[in-house]
Amino acid sequence: MSDDPDDVPELPELDVPVGMFEDIEDLKAAVARLSAQLSDLTGGGGAPGGTSADGDDGDTEENGGGADDDEEEEGQFPPFILLLDPPEYDDELRALIEWVEGVIVPGYLVEASADARWCHLWVEHPSAVARLHALWLAWQELTDPESCGYTGPSTWHRDHLDPAMRELRAPTGPFAGCVKGEHQVVHRLPALVPSAWNRTDD
Repeated sequence: MSDDPDDVPELPELDVPVGMFEDIEDLKAAVARLSAQLSDLTGGGGAPGGTSADGDDGDTEENGGGADDDEEEEGQFPPFILLLDPPEYDDELRALIEWVEGVIVPGYLVEASADARWCHLWVEHPSAVARLHALWLAWQELTDPESCGYTGPSTWHRDHLDPAMRELRAPTGPFAGCVKGEHQVVHRLPALVPSAWNRTDD
């Protein structure tokens, strides 16, 4: 290599538009902006694709993907009362009794008859408790204008109350043996039904 300053090789002339450098900076800013939006939408910790800078996958309690959310989702559905154990069953039954005796009995029941049965000890009939509990859950949802609009009560009567009352008060319903003050639960307990599964050959 020569020490002569005139021997410095000439750089090739590049035909690059002056505005291209500004475009590149604009593109970098746009990419950074989109990456931040993607990170926010996917719940990531700052890097695209929902992966945090530390390499975590973003499924943490801070990002809303922890075990607490699973428990919350499981708990948001109403329980089937017959599957509850004390004291949860007792609490649910107590609230149901208040609703049945405060809304259903005075508002929708007429005097019991052979064609329209009712038992004042309905809490001792599990199938009646189950149906009335389901009716109560539907009532809670369909009497809230914010969740169902103003047609909710009509829907509740048509789709829930009327069918439930037909089943409960039918001559073959859970109160079939209970007439005018006489309470019978024993008659509703089924006898043992023969089954091919447990039949033994003689």
